[in-house]
Amino acid sequence: MEIRPPLPARRVFIARHWVLIVLVLVCVIIEMILQGADFGLWGSPRWRGLVYQNGGFWRGLLDNWQPNYAAQPAVMFASYGFLHGGFIHLLVNMITLVSLGRLVIERVGQWRFALIYALSLLGGAMGFALLSTAVQPMVGASGALFGLAGVLTGWEYTARRLAREGVGPVLRVIGLLVGLNVVMYLAMGGNLAWETHLGGFLAGWAAGWWVRERDT
Repeated sequence: MEIRPPLPARRVFIARHWVLIVLVLVCVIIEMILQGADFGLWGSPRWRGLVYQNGGFWRGLLDNWQPNYAAQPAVMFASYGFLHGGFIHLLVNMITLVSLGRLVIERVGQWRFALIYALSLLGGAMGFALLSTAVQPMVGASGALFGLAGVLTGWEYTARRLAREGVGPVLRVIGLLVGLNVVMYLAMGGNLAWETHLGGFLAGWAAGWWVRERDT
């Protein structure tokens, strides 16, 4: 009988989380390219502005603004989530993505995680489209991240209701997220796309009603 040695822990982690790793790498590579351009290491300092112009979510494009290319009003519903407003914005979002992403993958596997992430990203864009009147572009993965928080919170709510337990812990998590948004909104002088966070959270919660079983 052939006995195969166990795979190294690093290879096991990559095999079980490669979708998450790809998401992080895409966001990091884009921001690092723009950071290098900002500091004059390559390209042009104009690159960031051009990327935002073509990949950020512009609410006005859903009204009467002229797009830079025909597909832009549709593409921006996804592309905004891979752009960030600088290194700190990227760092915070990627730490959150890895933390929450691993929890979701443990529950449903990689492909259903990818589906939840995509729906949350879309939900965040929908929230911004419906509720915001901003004229500046919206960028960042936080809509999808709040979706991951939403699906985890929704699962906990469902589990507690089925077990006939109190939902106090769930309400406290929601209150914490609301408080976090209020603090960030004030700290950022109102330049917080809370609409994206709300849309992503609701989309993630909704996804949790039918994306529950682990993908084996």
